[in-house]
Amino acid sequence: MATLSEKKIQLDGLDKMILKRLMTDARSPINSIAKEVGISGTAVHQRLKKLENSQLIAGSQLLIDPRVLGYKTQAFIGIYLDRAIRNQEAVRQLGQIPEVIECHYTTGNWSILIKIVCRDNEHLMQVLNSKVQKIEGISRTETYISLDQQIHRQIQL
Repeated sequence: MATLSEKKIQLDGLDKMILKRLMTDARSPINSIAKEVGISGTAVHQRLKKLENSQLIAGSQLLIDPRVLGYKTQAFIGIYLDRAIRNQEAVRQLGQIPEVIECHYTTGNWSILIKIVCRDNEHLMQVLNSKVQKIEGISRTETYISLDQQIHRQIQL
């Protein structure tokens, strides 16, 4: 059985039109998409089901802007582990910190790269000192504060 990274799906023009519309607005009604691309609602539904089954569509989600909730500071933290074997437990504990919104296993100097959101720099320092750096196995961290996210997009079809 092929792993997800080994899979490749061929998209035709209709698939791309449907996906582009949903990537712009995931709440677009199927019948509206069907009219736009010139096929029936049933055909759109069948194509979406095929794309879901192929794992190209990994789900849909509601996006919340954390700034509106008062989380004005976004940072990336490179985490050094004292031993590689600690990765799984460190990731489990990082997953329990609500401010951690992404966690990546990386190559290079760090073992782990996380993205966190905080109310301000003081909150960031508190999360680092009282949560992240208290995790057993983390030997040190490097923090980079994002001043502004200038590009945010999905892969092009």
